[in-house]
Parts: sequence; C-alpha cells; structure tokens
Amino acid sequence: MAKDPGRVLIFDTTLRDGEQSPGASLNLEEKLAIAQQLARLRVDIIEAGFPFASPGDFNAVQRIAAAVGTPDGPVICGLARAARGDIKACAEAVAPAANRRIHTFIATSDIHLEHKLRKSRAEVVAITAEMVAYARSLVDDVEFSCEDAGRSDPHYLYEVIEAAIAAGATTINIPDTVGYATPAEFGSLIAGINVHVPNIDQAVISVHGHNDLGLAVANFLEAVKNGARQLECTINGIGERAGNASLEELVMALHVRRAYFNPFLGREAGSSEPLTGVRTEEIYKTSRLVSNLTGMVVQPNKAIVGANAFAHESGIHQDGVLKNRLTYEIVDARTIGLADNRISLGKLSGRSAFRARLEDLGYSLDRDDLDEAFARFKELADRKREITDRDLEAIVSDQAQQPEARYVLKLVQVSTGTNLRPTATVTLTTSDGAELTEAAIGTGPVDAVCQALNSLARVPNELVEFSVKSVTGGIDAMGEVTIRLRHQGVLYAGHAADTDIVVAAAQAFVNALNRLVHGMERQPLHPQMASVPVAELPRL
Repeated sequence: MAKDPGRVLIFDTTLRDGEQSPGASLNLEEKLAIAQQLARLRVDIIEAGFPFASPGDFNAVQRIAAAVGTPDGPVICGLARAARGDIKACAEAVAPAANRRIHTFIATSDIHLEHKLRKSRAEVVAITAEMVAYARSLVDDVEFSCEDAGRSDPHYLYEVIEAAIAAGATTINIPDTVGYATPAEFGSLIAGINVHVPNIDQAVISVHGHNDLGLAVANFLEAVKNGARQLECTINGIGERAGNASLEELVMALHVRRAYFNPFLGREAGSSEPLTGVRTEEIYKTSRLVSNLTGMVVQPNKAIVGANAFAHESGIHQDGVLKNRLTYEIVDARTIGLADNRISLGKLSGRSAFRARLEDLGYSLDRDDLDEAFARFKELADRKREITDRDLEAIVSDQAQQPEARYVLKLVQVSTGTNLRPTATVTLTTSDGAELTEAAIGTGPVDAVCQALNSLARVPNELVEFSVKSVTGGIDAMGEVTIRLRHQGVLYAGHAADTDIVVAAAQAFVNALNRLVHGMERQPLHPQMASVPVAELPRL
C-alpha cells in the first residue's frame, strides 16, 4: 500500500489548470484574492501557476508564495516541464513560501513520445530521473506527473514511476489528461501501481483528470478506493475543454458518504473524523469568488454550488422537505456556507462594516482599492434600496479587474428608441493619461458601444459572447455582463456589473480589451501544448 498521509489531500489547481479555461485569464490581484480564499478553505496544496511561462506568471506565483505560503498555510506549488530552465524558475518563484513544492512532468504515452517529445522510452526514463533529482536538490517536496498516464502502457508507467521515486519524488501524479478513462479502468490503474511499483510506499499517489466524458469525479473516487491520497481539482470544475474534477463535488462526496469511504482509508465505518482537511463552510463563498473573478457562470443545476442545488419545484418534494429536509436533501446547505446573506448595509454604513463584510466574503483589499470600492458601494446605495452580498461581490470583482489597465472607461452615453438609430459616444483614458473619444452607430445600444470602443482601441478582435443576468431580484437589480473576445484563436473575458446594463456592457468590454492587450504582450507558454525545446532538454 502506498504512503498514506492519513487523509485525502486536496490539491487545488484553479490558478493553474483552471486559468487555462478559454477566457478565464486572471490578473495578479484576482489570483491573490482567490489564493487567500483557498487558504481559508484549507486546501492542502495550491498550484499557483506555471512560472516559466512568462514574467507575469512568475511574479504571480512568487507573490502568492509570499502572501499565502505561511508556516501554517497551504503548500505553494508551481508547475514545471522536465527541463532545467522550468525547474529553476519554479524553485525561485515558490521560494518565499514556508512549504513549497515543484511539480514537474513529462509525457509517458507512446503517442506523446512519438509525436510530441520524439523521444524513446529509455530517454524519457533517463530525463525523469535526472530532472526529478535536480528538482529535489532545490526543494524537499517534489511531485512528478506522468502526462497522459491514462493512455500509457502500464508496465512502462511502473518503470518511470519507480525511477522518479528513486530520484526523490515524494508525490506521484497519475493524470487522465484527455478525460478518456472510466472509473473501473482508472481504479485498476491505481491498484496496479500500488502492486507493481516496488518503492511506491515512499510516495503519495495523486490523480489529475479532465471531465471530457463527465467521469472525472467518479474516476477520482474510485482512485481513492484503490490507494490515491491526493486529488487534483478546481473550484467549480473549471479548466481546459470540459474542465477538471470539481473540488466541491469531491469534498462533499467524501463528506456525505464518509461511512462508505472510511474502510478504504483503514478506518471504522462509523468514524466521524473528516476525510479531508477542507473547511466545507467556505465552499460556496469560494465558488462565488471564482465565478465572479473569471466571469464563468456556474450552471444552475451544478452539483453542490448551483443555484438550483437546494431548490425544490415539485409539490411532492416541497411537502417532504417542509416536514423533514432529509426526505429530499442529503446535504445541509449550511454545511457549504450557503445561507440567506441579505445584509443591513446601506448609505449610512461605515467603512469598517463594509470592509468586514468583504473579508467575510473572501476579499481583502488594500487601502486605495478599498476606498474606490467603498465609493462605488455608496453610489450604489443611493440608487438601490437594498444591498446584498451578491451586489458587493459584483462591485469588488469589478474593482479587481482594474489593475494593469491600458484603458479606463470615463464616459459612455447612448441614444436609442423606436425611431432612432442606436448611437453611442464613449471616452477612454489611456495609461499615459490621454483621453480618446469616439461615436458609433450600431444595431442596438450595446452594439454601438462596442463599435465605438473597438474604433478607439484598434485591436482586431471578434466578439463571441455577450451575456447579461440579474445579480438579484427587483427592478433596481444590478445587471452582470460577461463579454468574451477572440483574438488569434485565444479568448479574453471581461466582466462588469451596474444598475445600467449599457454601462456594465461598456465596462465589461473595456475589461476584456485590457486582458487582450495584456495577453498580446504576455504570450505565455502552455504547459501541455508546448513541447520542451530540444535545447532545454538535458544532455544524456
């Protein structure tokens, strides 16, 4: 049986693999806000990014390591390909953390070896041993991943894993990179590793998987039954393609079905000891924060955190729940921190109460940002009778998108009506202090605003998504707008909220433009798509 940490470790990769969701790119302040909330959630490991990808990624990982990597906080991890440059950059980025990890990987499936790496099996074993040893010389905690393990020859996989552990790997990750496995197959793969790798007792077995067939969570739970003790997952299941295994679903499955899973961890079925270290009451708050900052809306029927997860429409269900909630609910909503959070904040509320409520919601703002957010709150309180937590989230997620802004929206004005051609005038302030004004005609007021903004920015793009939803009920509700722009095949998202949806649309478009401009300058590597240049591979 593999090395057992005594419970199931939760490895959160929202800030690395989750950020690879199309259009989900986050700026530094947004990453820090999410990392701080993940620490409150008490995940065991935060994979903060891919430091070698770009100076921006390096800086983000380093800042997260300094801010969140306290002695009693989570392990801060960075991703690195099996190349010296990647590994050295990763070690430097995570250095400020008290508990730090380098996560290095190389592909092991024949299809990847032949078409991506163009290496033989023997060469990959040698690279694995050398690069894991190099990583271990820099940190004590090294994780090694066999990319595309789910499609690798198991016997070759055993050989690579044995070499990685012998070189100093403390965690071995088995990724279902393309989301191809079924639960029985994946469980069998983990069981085989436990049986056939002679030094597996020296490492924790981890799993990583994508949800292309909707089986990621089921695969992970089967892996736990067969000896996996670390689960790599994301908040709301975000990630490339169909996403990653969902953290909230995994944690709550292990929580609700504890009696079923206890024996697989060597416990009595009736043991009440938690199977993970996650503070479940922070789950809903974390889900909302990630959704707001990425602009990726959680589907209403999403398990655990969806808007309908605790809603009952059927009369029979309603009757049963009124008599006893256990008739149709297996999770107490309070367990994930879901409650009626209408608050008594208004235009007479002070800065201290405002800041305290934001901290409860997972936001920690510096003085200048707090001043600006508080000013927006006061402005909203003059227009809206009742302020809710959702309104506050909308205000602060807007605020978090402002840093690194090339353009700032100063003015938007539209004229539209039954017999009028929709016309918009917009004014932007640039980062060097110049003011730019443009007017445009569109098929509607929002289209006119977007046409005018595009004329000012002069950055080629295609608008591929425009969505509006109400933050709360009522005629004075704030409207949330999400806009996604495509440039050279890459999606960039902008998100904003206002009681005027035209203003929200303008701000969302500007936020997306800023991300697009920043992305053009950044041009990061993709950890899986980009193969290691031959010059960076070790000479054997």
